[in-house]
Amino acid sequence: MRRNDRLFELLRLLQDGRLHRGTDLARSLGVSTRTIWRDMATLADRGLPITGERGIGYVLRDPVTLPPVALTKDEFEVLRLGISLVGGAADPVLARASESLRAKIAAVSPADVSDTGADTFVFSSAEAAVAAPLLGLLRRAAREHLTLALSYRDRPPARIRPLHLDYWGKVWTLTCWNESINDFSVFRVDLIKSLELDGGAFMPEAGKTVDDYLNRITRT
Repeated sequence: MRRNDRLFELLRLLQDGRLHRGTDLARSLGVSTRTIWRDMATLADRGLPITGERGIGYVLRDPVTLPPVALTKDEFEVLRLGISLVGGAADPVLARASESLRAKIAAVSPADVSDTGADTFVFSSAEAAVAAPLLGLLRRAAREHLTLALSYRDRPPARIRPLHLDYWGKVWTLTCWNESINDFSVFRVDLIKSLELDGGAFMPEAGKTVDDYLNRITRT
């Protein structure tokens, strides 16, 4: 059994959330206990939530699992493309998550698939790098419905309700409800001079949601 296939099988065995002894796992896979030790260390190093130690056993803690899905090589390339895109253009939290996801996928993918397109996709831009430090706050504020005080390069200061972030291959834009002008605004994130929570919160209101904005622009 190839190593990547063995790692995939180990994860399948651990999905039940129970404690598994290394000797039992070794017997199931037809390998030595020492090989299981090394494989568990590899999975843990790649970010999988495995707890355990030699002589006691191993357990997979609170995994987020997906149903089995078969990917073609082209579909796998699409997945790699998306991960690379996030890693090169998003905020540090999502960039780290993209690297962790990349490692997890590599750990459980057959060798002939995981090697496909290796190091092919790299994304970066000066504009995305400038925007990255603000994306985490914008994502949080949009998710938790928090208002922000914003200062922009060539516009007056504004109090905004962040609604949606878009990435255009080079720059990030923020769609928001601008309370200062009582209308929607779209800002380039890399041109925002300052951004901070102002202690306010909001509830979604009819006429002030991202769907309302999209409906408006599709009618024009």
